[in-house]
Amino acid sequence: MAAADPDLASLVGLSSVKRGHYAQYRGAEARLNRVMTALEGISKALVQTDQGPERLVVAVLETVREHLGAEWVLFALADGHLEQAAPRHLIAAHDGGILAFEAGGVAHPPTDLPVEVLNRLIDVLRGERTVLHVPIASAHHLHVPIEYHGRVVGGLSAWTPPEREVDPSDLVVLKILAGQAAVAMVNSELLSESRRRTEELAERNAELEAAQRELSAAHRTALLHNERSRIARELHDSVGQSVLSAGLQIELCRGEVSAAAEKHLATAVRLTRDAMTQLRNAIFTLNAASDPSHSVGDTLDQLCDLHLTGETRASVAIRGRPRELPGDVQHAVLRIAGESLFNAARHAQAAQVSVVLSYGDERVVLAVDDDGSGDPVELRERMKAAVTGDLEEGRRRGLANMASRAAELDGTLRIRRSRLGGVRIVAELPTPSRGAV
Repeated sequence: MAAADPDLASLVGLSSVKRGHYAQYRGAEARLNRVMTALEGISKALVQTDQGPERLVVAVLETVREHLGAEWVLFALADGHLEQAAPRHLIAAHDGGILAFEAGGVAHPPTDLPVEVLNRLIDVLRGERTVLHVPIASAHHLHVPIEYHGRVVGGLSAWTPPEREVDPSDLVVLKILAGQAAVAMVNSELLSESRRRTEELAERNAELEAAQRELSAAHRTALLHNERSRIARELHDSVGQSVLSAGLQIELCRGEVSAAAEKHLATAVRLTRDAMTQLRNAIFTLNAASDPSHSVGDTLDQLCDLHLTGETRASVAIRGRPRELPGDVQHAVLRIAGESLFNAARHAQAAQVSVVLSYGDERVVLAVDDDGSGDPVELRERMKAAVTGDLEEGRRRGLANMASRAAELDGTLRIRRSRLGGVRIVAELPTPSRGAV
């Protein structure tokens, strides 16, 4: 048995298993149980990182208070260390209250602190080296330095009542808590900062999306303005000049016809002047209009109004889940739609036009159908001739321009026979999937 005594002593902390040492064994067992309970409390305290720094420190103080049955427990960081960490100090009172001179979310200002607790708080905050760097242990008081990255940054102190004397195992428990609490507190502060940065990024992202929507609306408005200006110029330079020339020719003929014919010529002159007045009003309205469009669908409606006559029935449909399109894709969609509508009205004399914009996960498809007189085969040949540089067909580059806009965005443009009887223009453009708006 003598040979086994050293091993037994290393395991249970006893030098003998004689009956007279049973009380010693019971005392060691009680200390071991207290330590295990304290370690469990430490574990529960240190997982409070995601609850914020203050909640973490409160958990540490409560663990110390429960382990020691302490009347007062103090946690404090020295000035100039861990400056971003907060709270800088907290005190757990014997009645369960949490105190701090700089009150936080759960703490309230103390009204009656013992002198030794107040003095210790002042010493730690001021960075008194004799207090910060050396553990202190007496019958009813413990203090351990708080270290982080090899530096002493604060202190953890506890005072027990007269009936509760401290022992060496209590000092070990406090050292473990102090060492882990500093790291956990820094991690908690970093987590809180990360959350703040995430919230700021979310706000900035929302602002960016709002700015993108405003920019897209501005692009749509600018495109409509350009279309109006182009139509106004065409009315002024071609239609207006033709009407004026017709009126001038009528005036030249008035002196060379009979009285009966002159009456009809006078009526023709009046109608010509009325037409010029209406043209000028239309040109003025086109140049003055600047109402902003709030969506691609709204803009397509306005393009129909601009390019089609009142006798042409037009419909616009949006399919899929609408989202804000990149500026270059949106611009291409609207320009292709405008050119298609212009061709349907001017060249095909269509009585019915349908515009459908379909949103897919990674693409957008524009389809413009009409019931006009256009021939898809002939249009494809004209487009090919314009692309290859045919001089005669090169003067009419509308179809070639549409194909070029689609190709620049890695998209396609197809010309087919429409179910309405005329031509179907289909532009398919790739676009990354983004959040719905």
